[in-house]
Parts: sequence; C-alpha cells; structure tokens
Amino acid sequence: MTSKVKTAEEYISQLPEDRKTPITKLHNLIVKNMPEGLETGISYSMLAYYVPKSIYPAGYHCKPFPPLPFINLASQKNFIALYHSGLYAKKELYDWFVEQYPIHCKYKLDMGKSCIRFKKMDDIPYDLIQELLGKMSVKEWITLYEAAIKK
Repeated sequence: MTSKVKTAEEYISQLPEDRKTPITKLHNLIVKNMPEGLETGISYSMLAYYVPKSIYPAGYHCKPFPPLPFINLASQKNFIALYHSGLYAKKELYDWFVEQYPIHCKYKLDMGKSCIRFKKMDDIPYDLIQELLGKMSVKEWITLYEAAIKK
C-alpha cells in the first residue's frame, strides 16, 4: 500500500480484489459504530480512526503532530489487521475479547497486544467487532492513554 493515499476510498481502491469487500465492510462498520468524537483519515499508511486535535490537542506523544490514534485498519500481505488501542490499554477489555472470539469464529484467534489478524476473509467476526467498538469511549481512551504515558 502506498503512503500517498489521502482518503479511505483511495486506500480501498488500491487493494487487491479479494480484500476490497472485507475492508470496505470493516471500514463502514467502524465508521457507523465508533465512539463519538473520533475522526477518520489515513495515518501510518492505514485507515485511521483517531481522537482529533480539537478534542486532544497534545496529540500522540511519540510525534505530537499527529492526532491520538485509537483504531487502525490495514490490508497486510497475508492478513487484514485491525488495531484497537483499547485492547492494549485495558486488560479487562483484552480478556473479554479473547474470551468472546471463539464464540464468534471457527478459527483460532491470531492476535498481538492490540492487533487482531484476520487471515480467513470469510470468518471475520463483524458482530464481535461492532460490540468491541461500543466498549470504550473517547474520554476513557484519553484517560487510559494519559495514565500510561505519565508512568
């Protein structure tokens, strides 16, 4: 994926055919169900759903210029990756997701601290992701983020 894309539509248009439908479906699901206050765009060459500077002017501590990331979605070489920072920041949310995943999917969960990797395009748990999107507000995310960077 080239880093020159500026919109979700451009990003999706450059995907291989087998990725366009699941990425579009995930993107639309996220936009429809993401916590109030997030904005969409492109960041780190991925679809991004972030806390805008108008809400959190400090931005991301590693690079204060970009807004505070919360969710990212990317088509990688061998999988679709969904990054949800809340899973990394809140153990209870991570544990809930890990517990719920097998109820919604027939394949084993492939996950890092905040990255969920979907290798089987026909077994993406859209309903579980929708539920995840409602589990953390922007305010809670900012509070967790600030607590982590001030340690």
